[in-house]
Amino acid sequence: MQIDKIITNLLVVPLIGLVSFSSFSQELDPYLQDLISKGLNKSQTVKINEMNVEQAVLDQRLAKSTFIPKVTLNGSFTRLDDDITFDQETQDLLMATQKLLIKEAVGVPFNVALPEGIELREPANLQDKNILRSSVDVDWILFSGMEATNAIKASKHKASSLNYLGMAEKDKIAIQIITAYDQLALVYASEKVLTTSEEYLKEQELFVRKAIENGLATPIGRKKIELAQQQLEGKKIDYQNNKTLLIEQLNQLTGVEREELKLMVPKLQIAGINSAQESEKRNEVKALEEAEMATLYKSKMQKSNFIPKVALKGHYEFLEENLSLLDPKWYVGVGIKWNVFDGNQSRIKAKKTQLESLKYREQIKEAEEMIALSVVNAQLNLGAKVQSVRIVEKEVELAQETYNMVNEQYKSNLVSINDVLDALTELEKTNFKYQEAVFNQRQAITALLHAKGTLSY
Repeated sequence: MQIDKIITNLLVVPLIGLVSFSSFSQELDPYLQDLISKGLNKSQTVKINEMNVEQAVLDQRLAKSTFIPKVTLNGSFTRLDDDITFDQETQDLLMATQKLLIKEAVGVPFNVALPEGIELREPANLQDKNILRSSVDVDWILFSGMEATNAIKASKHKASSLNYLGMAEKDKIAIQIITAYDQLALVYASEKVLTTSEEYLKEQELFVRKAIENGLATPIGRKKIELAQQQLEGKKIDYQNNKTLLIEQLNQLTGVEREELKLMVPKLQIAGINSAQESEKRNEVKALEEAEMATLYKSKMQKSNFIPKVALKGHYEFLEENLSLLDPKWYVGVGIKWNVFDGNQSRIKAKKTQLESLKYREQIKEAEEMIALSVVNAQLNLGAKVQSVRIVEKEVELAQETYNMVNEQYKSNLVSINDVLDALTELEKTNFKYQEAVFNQRQAITALLHAKGTLSY
């Protein structure tokens, strides 16, 4: 019958209409890429890691600023209890000397009294009791004993380590979004299978009703179809609930509005992968390697505590009148600081940091071993999933042919309605199973790409 051909075509829609072929290793659905991008922008974990990277970059800039001259402006006012002066004997000596100089200048013998009308100046104070100071200081480290240089390199590698950790975290978020997206695609594909089955049951119900009217079937057949329809409604409710949960999950992961997510219709794609594609170093390993380098430079920085440091010091006084008789107006000097012995603290700290570096080295070896094992496991799993798709394809073909045969036999009154419903149920199950097999294959490819460090989005 013509209607049987139409029904047969409807039943295979999930296989040819909802499944397409693409190279998963090259590109993703543009809508999925957009979801991943929004998910990465929304992730609090990613934002926190970016802040940590920025802090490490600032630490690097802070270490570099060691070699930049520091300029300090100073201002102060001090009042002493009294002026600081010479002792009385020194004052008497200064006054007598002043008198001799005056007599010599006016041509009076030293043993003659000083002419009247000539005033003597009191000796200047060593320091007036009111002291107003305003000055500028310049401190410039010329050589830090390699301490600042090693600190700069340690901060640089720390920033790189945190950056790779952030990239690894982004991979995890991308995988979560890809998985949720594919699960939603699986739900839509399953709903399509249910819709196709529903259309068939409606046609079958109409056929049975006419058969009952013509005395070719009993009412029990119609009730069996009604039961199958109710069971189908129950499955539709389950899949609708699953769709709602997945949309909520994608909303939480990406921040995209629920109404917008409901408008998309994701499709399962049988993805391909280049088996000859070489593995790349995982971001987790790169992060550990950078952390190891950071600790090595940190250890060198601590050891350099015993290398002499050279610095320049400059000082300039703006208010000369407030200086004491012993204070210079300005001075410039170069000094050296050499830490000869600090109670072994630097050596102990350096040794502790070296042990931390060795811990990172062991973690790198462990991570590489685990990754190599995960690649093998992912490859084996993918091979099994690909074979599973091929097997289920054959099961679908067999279920389709069985249904066609039983349906023809039922039309010829050779089998009961139960046999038709059983064949339909089996075809429905194999269609579901096929969609799940495609989903599992995509997940296996995602796992393999991630294990190889070649997951792109």
